[in-house]
Amino acid sequence: MSTWSQADQQHMQHALGLAALGLNTTDPNPRVGCVLVRDGRIVGEGWHERAGEAHAEVRALEAAGGEALGATAYVTLEPCGGHGRTPPCTQALIAARVARVVYAADDPDPRMRGGAQQLREAGIVIEGGLLAEASRELNPGFFKRHEQGLPWVRVKLGASLDGRTALANGESRWITGDVARKDAQRFRARSSVVLSGVGTVLADNPALNVRIEGASRQPLRAVLDSDMRSPPRSRMFHRPGPSVLIASREQAERRAALQALGVQIEMAPVDADGRPSLSAVLRLLAQRHANEVWVEAGATLAGALLQQRLVDELVVYVAPCLLGPDARALAQLPLLQSLEQRLTLRYTECTLVGDDLRIIARPLPQAA
Repeated sequence: MSTWSQADQQHMQHALGLAALGLNTTDPNPRVGCVLVRDGRIVGEGWHERAGEAHAEVRALEAAGGEALGATAYVTLEPCGGHGRTPPCTQALIAARVARVVYAADDPDPRMRGGAQQLREAGIVIEGGLLAEASRELNPGFFKRHEQGLPWVRVKLGASLDGRTALANGESRWITGDVARKDAQRFRARSSVVLSGVGTVLADNPALNVRIEGASRQPLRAVLDSDMRSPPRSRMFHRPGPSVLIASREQAERRAALQALGVQIEMAPVDADGRPSLSAVLRLLAQRHANEVWVEAGATLAGALLQQRLVDELVVYVAPCLLGPDARALAQLPLLQSLEQRLTLRYTECTLVGDDLRIIARPLPQAA
């Protein structure tokens, strides 16, 4: 096991910061950064900006030019050894005659694995595992998709301090403030898919698009709609970027009307309730190269995802107000008979966003 110097850690931290610059643009590729260091001095740096364009290593090598000779490359993901839309990064590193490559996490993509071995066979010193967890945290969906065949699922909820999302009559605009709503746009922007349910589409007619100035990519907008009830006039079908309706029962006329608008139709197997199987839907999205799914839906879909242990993260915006016991609950969960049956979570972040509190929590593994 390598003993990392302070300089090694600092340079990898810098590479991770570069990788984060591609947070909203690299999908479905991972966010990767690279720093080239020679004689203690940074001679080149780069990050992957979008799929089909140069990878981080190539950009850093271009910036370094001849000074890459004998340098150490710090890369946040194992350099790719396979040929995708661009040539393997290993070829560029070997050709530049770098002396050492330090990388954070192993590449989980079977098509791209083997880069470390290729570099080692070329006589380059290879060391991996430096700040690997930080690289995984930057790319949770990329790793989960390749390791489990599922995307990383975030469920967004806006609630009062007593855990209510709307009045009994359905009124919910707006419980949380403008700053919180703008903050949620950042999560949309980094996601592969924004997912909702037909109930939300019928009740609120959301657009589900990214409304951040300068956004260069719109995630796939997806709606779970067993019987294709979503009206063709729905706002989500009339915004730039792709949209898909996931159904479980064929409705020929409705399909034709939606497809005429460019809406993609996917058929999913049903669960015991006759609704699209949520696990099957998520696998379907992973097959479409979805890394991160951002769910904006009502208590029914949020509760079903939680009950089926399909949620990786909850992002809850809590407003400083009380709505009372008759208001609608955060998520529909079954009646518990004992506290041992409760769904337990781990807080990973609590941040004040405007007047609201943003809480990020991850469900803990179920006890055996």
